Amino acid sequence: MQGNKTRADHAALMGRMAKTLGVDLDEAELRGDLPPEMRDDMVLACTGCSDPAGCREWLAAHRRAEAAPGYCRNADLLVELRD
Repeated sequence: MQGNKTRADHAALMGRMAKTLGVDLDEAELRGDLPPEMRDDMVLACTGCSDPAGCREWLAAHRRAEAAPGYCRNADLLVELRD
């Protein structure tokens, strides 16, 4: 079971990734494109990331981006929510 700190850290990373890709997760929920349980699943997927330190570095180096790094477990869904 993931600790609360780990989930919170990855929720923050996922939120930063979404913002970097131009995705408003709250708006996607309001539109009905992102059910709340799917958002939870995205955070859970993020906790299994193979390179969270690399993700932090990537996010620090990118204010905006068209695509997430290849190792991002939510890359395709984030792009789908944006487009």
